[in-house]
Amino acid sequence: MSRTMITPESLMTLEAYAKYRKAHKPEVIAHRRLRSVQLGEHLNLQFEDEQTVRYQIQEMLRIEKIFEEEAIQGEIEAYAPLVPDGSNWKATMLIEYPDPHERKRELARLIGVEDRMFVEVEGHARIYAIADEDLDRENEEKTSAVHFVRFEFPAAAREAVRAGARVKLGCDHGNYPAHVEIAAETLASLAGDLRGS
Repeated sequence: MSRTMITPESLMTLEAYAKYRKAHKPEVIAHRRLRSVQLGEHLNLQFEDEQTVRYQIQEMLRIEKIFEEEAIQGEIEAYAPLVPDGSNWKATMLIEYPDPHERKRELARLIGVEDRMFVEVEGHARIYAIADEDLDRENEEKTSAVHFVRFEFPAAAREAVRAGARVKLGCDHGNYPAHVEIAAETLASLAGDLRGS
């Protein structure tokens, strides 16, 4: 399966994107929703792929009205590492507490939660997340509400997912124990991120 690289030339101009956005917003939202997994009440993992990352870059260019080549390249460099590269799943992990006081309290209780996230392919060992490779997102007092996580699959686990094995997403942090089976249609989309060995 060939991977299209996100390059400045492959992005739409601001004008073209404004038209595209109006016409395609519902399908973009549906794609993001398909690749989103809610874990318990307060954790949401948005699994990224080229389409979600490309959309994110285009949105940033639109919002910031960026059209200089160097600035466009900067946005690509910021977001392109979120595109999975055949042996992994990459996700934006959101810790969601609408009430600010509760959020502050829970982020203090959830220090290290990003390192306790795992996927478990049926018949295989748990694969723990590698978190925040771009920068450290927690301190001694609290964790961040947003983390970037990567799940690196051994070849046998990749093959099992591609062959239709069931997969759980979970967390074994002492203050947030939870797991959920990834829905079949979401798993089908995520399986497309993995290539054979």
